[in-house]
Amino acid sequence: MKEYGIHQIRNIGLLSDGGAGKTTLAEAILFNAGVTNRLGKVADGNTVMDYDPDEHRRGCSINAAVATFFYKNKKVNLIDTPGYANFITDTIGCLRVIDGAIFLVSAVDGLKVQTEKLWNSAKELGIPRIFFINEMDRSQAELEKVLEEIKDELGAKPVLLTYPLGRGDDFRGVVELLTKKALIYEGEEGKFTEGEVPAEFKDAVEEAHNTLIEDIAETNDELMEKYLEGEELSEEELLEALAQGVKEEKIFPALVGSAILNMGVHPLMEVIVEILPSPQERPPVKGIDPNTGEETERKCSTDEPMAALVFKTISDPYAGKITLFKVFSGVLEGDSTVYNTAKETKERVGKPFFMVGKEQKPTDKVIAGDIGAVAKLKETSTGDALCAPDAPFLFPPIPFPEPILSFAIQAKSRSDEEKISSALQRLMEEDPGLKVKRDEQTKELIISGLGQLHLETIVERLKRKYGVEVELQTPKVPYKETIKKKVKMQGRYKKQTGGRGQYGDVWIEVEPLPRGTGFEFEDRIVGGAIPRQYIPSVEKGIRGAMQEGVLAGYPVVDVKVVLYDGSFHPVDSSDLAFQIAGSIAFKKAAAQANPVLLEPIMTLEVIAPDDCVGDVIGDLNAKRGKILGVEAKGKNQIIRAQVPLAEILRYAPELRSITGGRGTYSMEFSHYEEVPPHLAQKIIEESKGEEGEN
Repeated sequence: MKEYGIHQIRNIGLLSDGGAGKTTLAEAILFNAGVTNRLGKVADGNTVMDYDPDEHRRGCSINAAVATFFYKNKKVNLIDTPGYANFITDTIGCLRVIDGAIFLVSAVDGLKVQTEKLWNSAKELGIPRIFFINEMDRSQAELEKVLEEIKDELGAKPVLLTYPLGRGDDFRGVVELLTKKALIYEGEEGKFTEGEVPAEFKDAVEEAHNTLIEDIAETNDELMEKYLEGEELSEEELLEALAQGVKEEKIFPALVGSAILNMGVHPLMEVIVEILPSPQERPPVKGIDPNTGEETERKCSTDEPMAALVFKTISDPYAGKITLFKVFSGVLEGDSTVYNTAKETKERVGKPFFMVGKEQKPTDKVIAGDIGAVAKLKETSTGDALCAPDAPFLFPPIPFPEPILSFAIQAKSRSDEEKISSALQRLMEEDPGLKVKRDEQTKELIISGLGQLHLETIVERLKRKYGVEVELQTPKVPYKETIKKKVKMQGRYKKQTGGRGQYGDVWIEVEPLPRGTGFEFEDRIVGGAIPRQYIPSVEKGIRGAMQEGVLAGYPVVDVKVVLYDGSFHPVDSSDLAFQIAGSIAFKKAAAQANPVLLEPIMTLEVIAPDDCVGDVIGDLNAKRGKILGVEAKGKNQIIRAQVPLAEILRYAPELRSITGGRGTYSMEFSHYEEVPPHLAQKIIEESKGEEGEN
């Protein structure tokens, strides 16, 4: 691969909601750059970026993919990102390493929810952004409506750099508005001829050209002064001001075209290499010096110590682990030792390479500003920093989305039970949106993800990659039991079977404790009624009995037990006898102490558009929720509520339905509350039914 400098690198992300045409646009760009000799199609499963079998089956991007290529003496790292909310984790990681973003918006479908969310994320990171208005070849394409939508919903004024020659079936090319040069396309491979603007478009093009000149001039005081004085602005001046305006987020260029017909893509590629910034033009990256704990920064320079951020991991059962990273400073040399700051360990790096979809292009080094990959790192995972051993650096953590939907996962066969944990561990390495835990109470293995589709894909990958077949089930609610009144009770265990018998006799008092207190045991034995060595045995027996309550077999909590009397036999008493006596006493006492069922209550935070707030609150009320408050956040409202977990096990698809996909939520455990009697009876009956089946 030829030599290049930092100023020649372009790290570009394709961002939008799912189905807007990102992968198709990437395919057209790669074809135009000479990387491929044919235009692949998503429907045919033969694109460079969507190479995973899961993507072929579902017809959408599930993983982010990188393609490195040279175009007009610039080294471009193009990243195609997933757009559907179920697979957005990779996209969030990629936002941290791109220096320019192309937002695709369909001229037919307009702006969608996920595009708006990603726009706000990119805005927070200060990433220069442009638009590609796609699907101008479709019959219902409405450019003006989409531009207005972008202005209203995103608060960004899109400035046309290209103008469409026709719409729908009549779409035959674009005009580059700065030069007023028309590109007339023929066929589906993006071949075009340059020429004059057709007569019927001249007035519209002239108006759009003048608007563009004025919009660019407004970003630069010197240019604006010349423009107002009637001086002609040169193309060079305008391009320079446009690039500076994009970098400073003062102007948001929009280009039009059809990715599937490869029309209008060439002007977009010119913008990538001439207008969008290099890593060198971006601000230094801020981080923490782990030696001092103080904030520091690294400039994008090969003279700085090496620091790279891992933004994606690919785990393959055969090829092993591939780590994708961006070098923010210094040079990552092949066959070297680096320091993983997060894991506080050294890693040996082999020969690095660049990715073109799934293909690997070896290189000796990866310089500052560039994106590369390396195989078989042992300890490194997504979000980690790889640094020069003598100059550690910690990047700010990547804010990956928290899981919103959980299922209990169970192997279909006993042989798969042993493989399931290691297989899930490998999948978690490449998917930070996947979480796995063992519920200590229900004994279920719980997997959590970003939605139904996400978790179904995990199940498919377990089977395809690791040969593990599993079933997903709604997780059990971890109910608990407690008591509501004070009771005194005897527990006596006596057994005589010839020879030495068993004898233990205890008197206990049980009483309720405030919610969340747990369990307290108090020894009030006096006068040696029970020998000291048997007191711990009584407590052990009581704790054992508390694991299965008398109502429905759920653990008992928030109870105080006082051991105040008892008796023993000098020969027949034993640890076991007093354990059993303690267990008998507690079970009898709990049954008399007005036992009740408790359920977990979650604190829920829902972000929803203004027009959906009423429906969201109504739905939460129907789920026995308590609304804690509502506050404005931009065009949305934040609704805080406390809701029983049993009511929101499947809340993700329900909220999507209520808000048309525009709502998001997060939740965390708050406390336990008593289950209403009519519901408690049903839960108890179901629990006893399950016991009968077992």
